[in-house]
Amino acid sequence: MAVDHVDVLIVGAGLSGIGAACHLRRSTPEKTVAILEGRDAVGGTWDLFRYPGVRSDSDMFTLGYSFRPWTDPKAIADGESIRRYVRETAREYGVDTLIRFRHRVVAAEWSSADARWTVRAHRTDTGETVVLTCRFLYACAGYYRYDEGWTPPLPGADRFTGRIVHPQHWPADLDHTGRRVVVIGSGATAVTLVPALAERAAHVTMLQRSPGYVVSLPSRDRLADALRRRLPAHLAYPLVRWKNVLVTMAMFQFSRRAPRLARSVLRRGVRRELPAGYDVDRHFSPRYDPWDQRLCVVPDGDLFAAVRSGRAEVVTDTVETFTATGIRLTSGRDLPADVVVTATGLNLLAVGGIELTVDGDRVDLARTVAYKGMMLSGVPNFAMTLGYTNASWTLKADLVAGYVCRLLRHLDRHGHQVCTPLAPDTDRLEPIIDLRAGYVLRSVDALPKQGPDTPWRLHQNYPRDVWTMRHGPVDDGVRFSRATASVATGGAPRA
Repeated sequence: MAVDHVDVLIVGAGLSGIGAACHLRRSTPEKTVAILEGRDAVGGTWDLFRYPGVRSDSDMFTLGYSFRPWTDPKAIADGESIRRYVRETAREYGVDTLIRFRHRVVAAEWSSADARWTVRAHRTDTGETVVLTCRFLYACAGYYRYDEGWTPPLPGADRFTGRIVHPQHWPADLDHTGRRVVVIGSGATAVTLVPALAERAAHVTMLQRSPGYVVSLPSRDRLADALRRRLPAHLAYPLVRWKNVLVTMAMFQFSRRAPRLARSVLRRGVRRELPAGYDVDRHFSPRYDPWDQRLCVVPDGDLFAAVRSGRAEVVTDTVETFTATGIRLTSGRDLPADVVVTATGLNLLAVGGIELTVDGDRVDLARTVAYKGMMLSGVPNFAMTLGYTNASWTLKADLVAGYVCRLLRHLDRHGHQVCTPLAPDTDRLEPIIDLRAGYVLRSVDALPKQGPDTPWRLHQNYPRDVWTMRHGPVDDGVRFSRATASVATGGAPRA
Protein backbone atom coordinates (compact mmCIF):
# COMPACT_ATOMS: atom_id res chain seq x y z
CA MET A 1 0.00 0.00 0.00
CA ALA A 2 1.77 3.14 -1.21
CA VAL A 3 1.95 6.05 1.24
CA ASP A 4 2.19 9.67 0.07
CA HIS A 5 3.28 12.54 2.29
CA VAL A 6 2.34 16.24 2.12
CA ASP A 7 2.74 19.16 4.46
CA VAL A 8 -0.97 20.01 4.49
CA LEU A 9 -3.83 17.67 3.62
CA ILE A 10 -7.19 19.32 2.95
CA VAL A 11 -10.39 17.28 3.17
CA GLY A 12 -13.06 18.57 0.81
CA ALA A 13 -12.99 20.43 -2.53
CA GLY A 14 -15.97 22.66 -1.93
CA LEU A 15 -16.09 26.39 -1.31
CA SER A 16 -14.00 26.08 1.88
CA GLY A 17 -11.46 23.54 0.63
CA ILE A 18 -10.69 25.37 -2.61
CA GLY A 19 -10.40 28.63 -0.70
CA ALA A 20 -8.04 27.04 1.84
CA ALA A 21 -5.80 25.65 -0.90
CA CYS A 22 -5.68 29.06 -2.61
CA HIS A 23 -4.65 30.75 0.64
CA LEU A 24 -1.89 28.19 1.15
CA ARG A 25 -0.67 28.64 -2.43
CA ARG A 26 -0.60 32.42 -1.99
CA SER A 27 0.88 32.62 1.53
CA THR A 28 2.96 29.44 1.95
CA PRO A 29 3.96 28.38 -1.57
CA GLU A 30 6.77 26.22 -0.21
CA LYS A 31 4.27 23.84 1.45
CA THR A 32 3.13 20.72 -0.34
CA VAL A 33 -0.65 20.40 -0.41
CA ALA A 34 -3.18 17.77 -1.47
CA ILE A 35 -6.99 17.86 -1.45
CA LEU A 36 -9.06 14.72 -0.96
CA GLU A 37 -12.63 14.94 -2.27
CA GLY A 38 -15.13 12.15 -1.72
CA ARG A 39 -17.22 13.04 -4.76
CA ASP A 40 -16.17 13.36 -8.40
CA ALA A 41 -16.43 17.14 -8.83
CA VAL A 42 -15.39 20.48 -7.37
CA GLY A 43 -18.04 22.50 -5.58
CA GLY A 44 -19.15 20.66 -2.45
CA THR A 45 -22.63 21.85 -1.47
CA TRP A 46 -22.98 23.75 -4.72
CA ASP A 47 -22.32 20.66 -6.80
CA LEU A 48 -24.41 18.32 -4.64
CA PHE A 49 -27.62 20.35 -4.53
CA ARG A 50 -29.34 20.44 -7.93
CA TYR A 51 -32.96 21.12 -7.01
CA PRO A 52 -34.90 23.77 -8.98
CA GLY A 53 -33.95 27.32 -8.06
CA VAL A 54 -31.02 26.35 -5.80
CA ARG A 55 -29.20 29.52 -4.78
CA SER A 56 -27.29 31.18 -2.00
CA ASP A 57 -29.05 32.74 0.97
CA SER A 58 -26.02 35.01 1.53
CA ASP A 59 -24.96 37.80 -0.80
CA MET A 60 -22.07 36.84 -3.07
CA PHE A 61 -19.95 39.81 -2.06
CA THR A 62 -19.50 38.09 1.30
CA LEU A 63 -19.93 34.47 0.15
CA GLY A 64 -17.25 35.05 -2.48
CA TYR A 65 -13.56 34.78 -1.60
CA SER A 66 -11.79 37.83 -0.18
CA PHE A 67 -8.97 37.41 -2.73
CA ARG A 68 -11.11 36.97 -5.87
CA PRO A 69 -13.89 39.49 -6.56
CA TRP A 70 -17.37 38.32 -7.45
CA THR A 71 -18.13 39.99 -10.79
CA ASP A 72 -21.51 38.49 -11.72
CA PRO A 73 -24.36 41.07 -11.70
CA LYS A 74 -26.46 39.03 -9.26
CA ALA A 75 -25.78 39.55 -5.57
CA ILE A 76 -28.00 36.57 -4.65
CA ALA A 77 -26.67 33.95 -7.04
CA ASP A 78 -27.92 30.63 -8.37
CA GLY A 79 -26.14 27.36 -7.69
CA GLU A 80 -24.65 27.01 -11.18
CA SER A 81 -23.06 30.47 -10.98
CA ILE A 82 -21.51 29.68 -7.59
CA ARG A 83 -20.29 26.29 -8.80
CA ARG A 84 -18.67 27.95 -11.83
CA TYR A 85 -17.04 30.58 -9.58
CA VAL A 86 -15.48 27.90 -7.37
CA ARG A 87 -14.22 25.89 -10.38
CA GLU A 88 -12.74 28.98 -12.04
CA THR A 89 -11.03 30.00 -8.80
CA ALA A 90 -9.46 26.55 -8.50
CA ARG A 91 -8.11 26.76 -12.05
CA GLU A 92 -6.89 30.34 -11.70
CA TYR A 93 -4.81 29.52 -8.63
CA GLY A 94 -3.67 26.14 -9.88
CA VAL A 95 -5.21 24.16 -7.04
CA ASP A 96 -7.38 22.04 -9.33
CA THR A 97 -4.30 19.89 -9.98
CA LEU A 98 -4.03 19.12 -6.24
CA ILE A 99 -7.41 17.39 -6.01
CA ARG A 100 -7.82 13.62 -5.77
CA PHE A 101 -11.44 12.85 -6.49
CA ARG A 102 -13.46 9.93 -5.12
CA HIS A 103 -11.24 9.77 -2.03
CA ARG A 104 -13.50 9.70 1.03
CA VAL A 105 -11.49 10.17 4.21
CA VAL A 106 -12.62 7.74 6.91
CA ALA A 107 -9.91 7.92 9.60
CA ALA A 108 -6.88 9.91 10.70
CA GLU A 109 -4.36 8.82 13.36
CA TRP A 110 -1.94 11.25 14.97
CA SER A 111 1.49 10.09 16.16
CA SER A 112 3.29 12.37 18.61
CA ALA A 113 6.47 10.37 18.07
CA ASP A 114 6.56 11.36 14.40
CA ALA A 115 4.49 14.58 14.60
CA ARG A 116 2.33 13.52 11.70
CA TRP A 117 -1.08 12.29 10.73
CA THR A 118 -1.70 9.01 8.97
CA VAL A 119 -4.89 9.42 6.95
CA ARG A 120 -6.92 6.60 5.45
CA ALA A 121 -9.26 7.23 2.56
CA HIS A 122 -11.68 4.93 0.75
CA ARG A 123 -11.65 5.20 -3.02
CA THR A 124 -15.27 5.10 -4.06
CA ASP A 125 -14.38 4.26 -7.66
CA THR A 126 -12.08 1.26 -7.05
CA GLY A 127 -12.92 0.25 -3.47
CA GLU A 128 -9.28 0.33 -2.39
CA THR A 129 -7.88 2.02 0.71
CA VAL A 130 -5.40 4.83 0.20
CA VAL A 131 -3.00 5.97 2.94
CA LEU A 132 -1.40 9.41 3.13
CA THR A 133 0.60 11.16 5.83
CA CYS A 134 0.72 14.85 6.55
CA ARG A 135 2.05 17.36 9.04
CA PHE A 136 -1.21 19.29 9.23
CA LEU A 137 -4.76 18.03 8.65
CA TYR A 138 -7.32 20.59 7.51
CA ALA A 139 -11.00 19.51 7.43
CA CYS A 140 -13.08 21.56 4.98
CA ALA A 141 -15.90 19.05 4.63
CA GLY A 142 -18.73 21.19 5.98
CA TYR A 143 -20.99 20.10 8.80
CA TYR A 144 -23.64 17.83 7.32
CA ARG A 145 -23.91 14.40 5.73
CA TYR A 146 -23.71 14.38 1.97
CA ASP A 147 -25.16 10.92 1.51
CA GLU A 148 -28.52 11.56 3.17
CA GLY A 149 -30.73 14.41 4.30
CA TRP A 150 -33.08 14.26 7.27
CA THR A 151 -36.64 13.15 6.72
CA PRO A 152 -39.04 12.76 9.66
CA PRO A 153 -41.42 9.79 9.90
CA LEU A 154 -44.08 10.10 7.21
CA PRO A 155 -47.16 8.17 8.33
CA GLY A 156 -48.88 6.40 5.47
CA ALA A 157 -46.17 7.27 2.94
CA ASP A 158 -46.28 3.74 1.56
CA ARG A 159 -49.86 4.40 0.37
CA PHE A 160 -48.93 7.46 -1.65
CA THR A 161 -48.98 6.72 -5.39
CA GLY A 162 -47.02 9.84 -6.35
CA ARG A 163 -43.33 10.56 -5.88
CA ILE A 164 -41.52 11.59 -2.67
CA VAL A 165 -38.13 13.28 -3.05
CA HIS A 166 -35.60 15.00 -0.80
CA PRO A 167 -33.96 18.17 -2.20
CA GLN A 168 -30.50 16.91 -1.27
CA HIS A 169 -30.84 14.20 -3.93
CA TRP A 170 -33.04 15.71 -6.60
CA PRO A 171 -33.84 13.17 -9.35
CA ALA A 172 -32.63 14.31 -12.76
CA ASP A 173 -35.64 12.69 -14.41
CA LEU A 174 -38.29 14.43 -12.30
CA ASP A 175 -40.56 16.60 -14.43
CA HIS A 176 -42.98 18.62 -12.28
CA THR A 177 -44.59 20.45 -15.21
CA GLY A 178 -48.35 20.64 -14.74
CA ARG A 179 -48.20 18.67 -11.51
CA ARG A 180 -49.47 19.40 -8.03
CA VAL A 181 -46.52 19.71 -5.67
CA VAL A 182 -46.40 19.85 -1.87
CA VAL A 183 -43.16 21.06 -0.31
CA ILE A 184 -42.88 20.09 3.37
CA GLY A 185 -40.70 22.56 5.26
CA SER A 186 -40.26 26.23 6.10
CA GLY A 187 -36.51 26.82 5.88
CA ALA A 188 -34.22 28.23 3.21
CA THR A 189 -34.59 25.23 0.91
CA ALA A 190 -38.39 25.31 1.02
CA VAL A 191 -38.68 29.05 0.33
CA THR A 192 -36.27 28.61 -2.59
CA LEU A 193 -38.09 25.63 -4.07
CA VAL A 194 -41.63 26.98 -3.95
CA PRO A 195 -41.29 29.92 -6.40
CA ALA A 196 -39.01 27.91 -8.69
CA LEU A 197 -41.43 24.98 -8.87
CA ALA A 198 -44.42 27.31 -9.26
CA GLU A 199 -43.11 28.52 -12.61
CA ARG A 200 -44.14 25.21 -14.25
CA ALA A 201 -46.23 23.27 -11.76
CA ALA A 202 -50.01 23.28 -11.73
CA HIS A 203 -49.90 24.40 -8.10
CA VAL A 204 -47.39 24.37 -5.24
CA THR A 205 -48.19 24.19 -1.53
CA MET A 206 -45.59 24.95 1.12
CA LEU A 207 -46.69 22.88 4.11
CA GLN A 208 -45.05 23.97 7.34
CA ARG A 209 -45.51 22.84 10.88
CA SER A 210 -44.50 26.31 12.09
CA PRO A 211 -43.36 29.43 10.22
CA GLY A 212 -39.90 30.94 9.88
CA TYR A 213 -38.78 34.51 9.29
CA VAL A 214 -38.67 35.48 5.62
CA VAL A 215 -37.19 38.71 4.31
CA SER A 216 -37.13 40.02 0.75
CA LEU A 217 -33.89 41.51 -0.57
CA PRO A 218 -32.97 42.78 -4.05
CA SER A 219 -31.18 40.23 -6.21
CA ARG A 220 -28.80 42.98 -7.33
CA ASP A 221 -26.79 45.34 -5.14
CA ARG A 222 -27.25 48.95 -6.30
CA LEU A 223 -24.10 50.18 -4.59
CA ALA A 224 -22.09 47.37 -6.18
CA ASP A 225 -23.45 48.21 -9.62
CA ALA A 226 -22.60 51.90 -9.15
CA LEU A 227 -19.10 51.28 -7.79
CA ARG A 228 -18.23 48.74 -10.46
CA ARG A 229 -19.05 51.31 -13.14
CA ARG A 230 -16.54 53.71 -11.60
CA LEU A 231 -13.85 51.60 -9.90
CA PRO A 232 -11.73 48.55 -10.74
CA ALA A 233 -13.10 45.30 -9.32
CA HIS A 234 -10.28 44.96 -6.78
CA LEU A 235 -11.32 48.31 -5.25
CA ALA A 236 -15.11 48.07 -5.55
CA TYR A 237 -15.34 44.53 -4.18
CA PRO A 238 -13.98 45.11 -0.64
CA LEU A 239 -16.10 48.26 -0.25
CA VAL A 240 -19.31 46.38 -1.05
CA ARG A 241 -18.16 43.41 1.01
CA TRP A 242 -17.67 45.53 4.12
CA LYS A 243 -20.91 47.41 3.54
CA ASN A 244 -22.81 44.11 3.48
CA VAL A 245 -20.93 42.78 6.51
CA LEU A 246 -21.84 45.86 8.57
CA VAL A 247 -25.48 45.89 7.44
CA THR A 248 -25.88 42.21 8.32
CA MET A 249 -24.16 42.71 11.68
CA ALA A 250 -26.37 45.69 12.47
CA MET A 251 -29.50 43.66 11.73
CA PHE A 252 -28.24 40.79 13.87
CA GLN A 253 -27.37 43.02 16.83
CA PHE A 254 -30.68 44.89 16.50
CA SER A 255 -32.54 41.56 16.57
CA ARG A 256 -30.63 40.36 19.63
CA ARG A 257 -31.04 43.56 21.61
CA ALA A 258 -34.59 44.48 20.59
CA PRO A 259 -36.26 41.23 19.51
CA ARG A 260 -39.82 42.52 19.81
CA LEU A 261 -39.08 45.54 17.66
CA ALA A 262 -37.15 43.41 15.14
CA ARG A 263 -40.07 41.00 14.96
CA SER A 264 -42.40 43.93 14.24
CA VAL A 265 -40.15 45.28 11.49
CA LEU A 266 -39.94 41.88 9.79
CA ARG A 267 -43.69 41.40 10.06
CA ARG A 268 -44.33 44.77 8.41
CA GLY A 269 -42.01 43.79 5.59
CA VAL A 270 -44.01 40.62 4.93
CA ARG A 271 -47.35 42.44 5.11
CA ARG A 272 -46.20 44.84 2.39
CA GLU A 273 -45.51 41.88 0.10
CA LEU A 274 -48.84 40.09 0.53
CA PRO A 275 -52.46 40.92 -0.27
CA ALA A 276 -54.60 42.81 2.23
CA GLY A 277 -56.19 40.48 4.75
CA TYR A 278 -53.57 37.74 4.35
CA ASP A 279 -53.05 35.83 7.63
CA VAL A 280 -49.47 36.94 8.20
CA ASP A 281 -49.51 36.01 11.88
CA ARG A 282 -50.38 32.40 11.15
CA HIS A 283 -48.03 31.80 8.24
CA PHE A 284 -45.10 34.20 8.70
CA SER A 285 -44.84 35.00 12.44
CA PRO A 286 -42.58 32.44 14.18
CA ARG A 287 -42.77 31.54 17.84
CA TYR A 288 -39.03 32.23 18.29
CA ASP A 289 -37.13 35.52 18.14
CA PRO A 290 -35.32 36.70 15.01
CA TRP A 291 -31.91 35.03 14.54
CA ASP A 292 -32.61 32.22 17.00
CA GLN A 293 -32.63 30.55 13.59
CA ARG A 294 -31.25 31.95 10.33
CA LEU A 295 -33.51 34.34 8.44
CA CYS A 296 -34.66 33.09 5.04
CA VAL A 297 -33.85 35.47 2.20
CA VAL A 298 -36.05 35.58 -0.91
CA PRO A 299 -34.56 37.62 -3.79
CA ASP A 300 -36.92 40.26 -5.15
CA GLY A 301 -39.72 38.74 -3.05
CA ASP A 302 -40.13 35.77 -5.41
CA LEU A 303 -41.88 33.62 -2.81
CA PHE A 304 -44.41 36.35 -2.06
CA ALA A 305 -44.97 36.93 -5.78
CA ALA A 306 -45.81 33.24 -6.23
CA VAL A 307 -48.31 33.44 -3.37
CA ARG A 308 -49.88 36.64 -4.70
CA SER A 309 -50.36 35.07 -8.12
CA GLY A 310 -52.16 32.05 -6.68
CA ARG A 311 -49.60 29.67 -8.17
CA ALA A 312 -48.44 28.85 -4.65
CA GLU A 313 -49.86 28.89 -1.14
CA VAL A 314 -48.55 28.50 2.38
CA VAL A 315 -50.34 26.09 4.71
CA THR A 316 -49.45 25.93 8.41
CA ASP A 317 -50.57 22.57 9.75
CA THR A 318 -49.27 19.09 10.56
CA VAL A 319 -49.43 15.82 8.65
CA GLU A 320 -51.92 13.27 9.92
CA THR A 321 -51.22 10.76 7.17
CA PHE A 322 -50.39 10.35 3.54
CA THR A 323 -53.18 9.09 1.31
CA ALA A 324 -53.01 7.55 -2.14
CA THR A 325 -53.46 10.97 -3.73
CA GLY A 326 -51.83 13.39 -1.30
CA ILE A 327 -51.66 14.39 2.37
CA ARG A 328 -54.38 14.57 4.99
CA LEU A 329 -53.69 17.25 7.58
CA THR A 330 -54.50 17.21 11.28
CA SER A 331 -57.14 19.87 10.61
CA GLY A 332 -58.91 17.43 8.29
CA ARG A 333 -57.99 19.21 5.08
CA ASP A 334 -56.69 17.11 2.17
CA LEU A 335 -53.80 18.40 0.06
CA PRO A 336 -53.81 16.73 -3.36
CA ALA A 337 -50.29 16.00 -4.64
CA ASP A 338 -48.49 14.28 -7.48
CA VAL A 339 -45.07 15.09 -5.99
CA VAL A 340 -44.10 15.61 -2.34
CA VAL A 341 -40.77 17.27 -1.58
CA THR A 342 -39.40 16.75 1.94
CA ALA A 343 -37.40 19.96 2.50
CA THR A 344 -37.10 18.91 6.12
CA GLY A 345 -33.44 19.50 6.85
CA LEU A 346 -29.96 18.10 7.14
CA ASN A 347 -28.15 15.49 9.19
CA LEU A 348 -25.17 17.07 10.92
CA LEU A 349 -21.80 15.38 10.59
CA ALA A 350 -18.86 17.08 12.25
CA VAL A 351 -15.47 17.13 10.46
CA GLY A 352 -16.84 15.08 7.61
CA GLY A 353 -17.35 12.02 9.79
CA ILE A 354 -13.59 11.38 10.06
CA GLU A 355 -12.64 9.12 12.97
CA LEU A 356 -9.83 10.99 14.71
CA THR A 357 -7.29 9.20 16.91
CA VAL A 358 -4.47 10.81 18.91
CA ASP A 359 -1.70 8.46 20.04
CA GLY A 360 -4.07 5.51 20.02
CA ASP A 361 -6.94 7.25 21.84
CA ARG A 362 -10.06 7.94 19.83
CA VAL A 363 -11.18 11.59 19.94
CA ASP A 364 -14.69 12.13 21.28
CA LEU A 365 -15.67 15.34 19.52
CA ALA A 366 -18.36 16.09 22.08
CA ARG A 367 -15.65 16.30 24.78
CA THR A 368 -13.46 18.72 22.86
CA VAL A 369 -13.59 22.52 23.03
CA ALA A 370 -13.17 24.61 19.89
CA TYR A 371 -10.19 26.96 19.86
CA LYS A 372 -11.01 30.15 17.89
CA GLY A 373 -13.79 28.15 16.26
CA MET A 374 -11.27 26.24 14.14
CA MET A 375 -9.11 23.84 16.20
CA LEU A 376 -10.01 21.26 18.84
CA SER A 377 -8.60 20.91 22.33
CA GLY A 378 -6.18 18.01 22.63
CA VAL A 379 -6.00 17.46 18.86
CA PRO A 380 -2.60 18.51 17.43
CA ASN A 381 -2.01 20.10 14.02
CA PHE A 382 -5.66 20.00 13.05
CA ALA A 383 -8.05 22.68 11.84
CA MET A 384 -11.62 22.70 10.60
CA THR A 385 -13.77 25.21 8.80
CA LEU A 386 -17.08 26.18 10.37
CA GLY A 387 -18.69 29.29 8.96
CA TYR A 388 -20.81 31.90 10.67
CA THR A 389 -24.42 31.24 11.56
CA ASN A 390 -25.35 34.93 11.34
CA ALA A 391 -23.42 35.83 8.20
CA SER A 392 -21.74 34.33 5.15
CA TRP A 393 -19.93 31.02 5.55
CA THR A 394 -16.95 32.20 3.54
CA LEU A 395 -16.22 35.20 5.75
CA LYS A 396 -15.13 32.81 8.50
CA ALA A 397 -13.63 30.28 6.07
CA ASP A 398 -11.29 32.96 4.71
CA LEU A 399 -10.23 33.95 8.23
CA VAL A 400 -9.57 30.35 9.23
CA ALA A 401 -7.47 29.73 6.11
CA GLY A 402 -5.44 32.87 6.75
CA TYR A 403 -4.91 31.84 10.37
CA VAL A 404 -3.72 28.36 9.34
CA CYS A 405 -1.14 30.03 7.10
CA ARG A 406 -0.04 32.27 10.00
CA LEU A 407 0.22 29.26 12.28
CA LEU A 408 2.31 27.25 9.82
CA ARG A 409 4.71 30.17 9.37
CA HIS A 410 4.95 30.54 13.16
CA LEU A 411 5.83 26.85 13.55
CA ASP A 412 8.58 27.12 10.96
CA ARG A 413 9.95 30.39 12.28
CA HIS A 414 10.31 29.10 15.84
CA GLY A 415 11.42 25.56 15.07
CA HIS A 416 8.22 23.95 16.31
CA GLN A 417 6.52 20.98 14.71
CA VAL A 418 3.34 20.64 16.77
CA CYS A 419 0.60 22.98 17.93
CA THR A 420 -1.99 21.58 20.38
CA PRO A 421 -4.84 23.64 21.86
CA LEU A 422 -5.23 23.05 25.61
CA ALA A 423 -8.78 22.86 26.94
CA PRO A 424 -9.83 25.76 29.19
CA ASP A 425 -10.30 25.06 32.87
CA THR A 426 -14.05 25.63 33.03
CA ASP A 427 -17.32 23.76 33.17
CA ARG A 428 -19.19 26.57 31.43
CA LEU A 429 -19.39 24.95 28.02
CA GLU A 430 -21.99 25.33 25.30
CA PRO A 431 -22.52 23.77 21.84
CA ILE A 432 -20.32 25.20 19.12
CA ILE A 433 -23.37 26.04 16.96
CA ASP A 434 -25.72 28.39 18.79
CA LEU A 435 -28.80 28.11 16.56
CA ARG A 436 -32.03 26.54 17.78
CA ALA A 437 -32.83 25.01 14.41
CA GLY A 438 -34.05 21.43 14.42
CA TYR A 439 -31.06 20.07 12.52
CA VAL A 440 -28.76 21.52 15.19
CA LEU A 441 -30.81 20.41 18.19
CA ARG A 442 -31.00 16.82 16.87
CA SER A 443 -27.21 16.49 16.94
CA VAL A 444 -26.12 19.00 19.55
CA ASP A 445 -24.80 16.38 21.98
CA ALA A 446 -22.32 15.05 19.42
CA LEU A 447 -20.78 18.42 18.55
CA PRO A 448 -17.66 20.08 19.97
CA LYS A 449 -18.23 22.73 22.61
CA GLN A 450 -17.27 26.35 23.05
CA GLY A 451 -16.13 28.04 26.23
CA PRO A 452 -17.17 31.28 27.94
CA ASP A 453 -14.22 33.45 26.93
CA THR A 454 -11.76 34.17 24.10
CA PRO A 455 -10.08 32.21 22.48
CA TRP A 456 -12.64 29.52 23.24
CA ARG A 457 -15.72 31.60 22.51
CA LEU A 458 -17.33 32.04 19.08
CA HIS A 459 -18.45 35.64 19.01
CA GLN A 460 -20.18 35.51 15.59
CA ASN A 461 -18.62 38.91 14.96
CA TYR A 462 -16.64 39.28 11.75
CA PRO A 463 -14.82 42.59 12.48
CA ARG A 464 -13.75 41.26 15.87
CA ASP A 465 -12.58 38.02 14.30
CA VAL A 466 -10.65 39.91 11.61
CA TRP A 467 -8.52 41.44 14.36
CA THR A 468 -8.19 38.22 16.35
CA MET A 469 -7.40 35.92 13.41
CA ARG A 470 -5.19 38.25 11.38
CA HIS A 471 -3.42 40.23 14.06
CA GLY A 472 -3.97 38.53 17.43
CA PRO A 473 -1.53 36.11 19.06
CA VAL A 474 -1.12 32.54 17.82
CA ASP A 475 0.35 31.28 21.11
CA ASP A 476 -2.61 31.86 23.44
CA GLY A 477 -4.18 28.70 24.82
CA VAL A 478 -1.91 26.34 22.88
CA ARG A 479 1.19 24.24 23.50
CA PHE A 480 4.01 24.16 20.95
CA SER A 481 6.34 21.20 20.81
CA ARG A 482 8.35 18.89 18.58
CA ALA A 483 8.00 15.22 17.70
CA THR A 484 8.70 13.12 20.79
CA ALA A 485 10.99 10.82 18.79
CA SER A 486 12.98 13.88 17.74
CA VAL A 487 13.18 15.10 21.34
CA ALA A 488 14.27 11.67 22.60
CA THR A 489 16.98 11.14 19.99
CA GLY A 490 18.01 14.70 19.40
CA GLY A 491 17.40 14.19 15.69
CA ALA A 492 14.70 14.50 13.11
CA PRO A 493 11.37 12.68 13.40
CA ARG A 494 11.15 9.20 11.95
CA ALA A 495 10.23 8.90 8.27
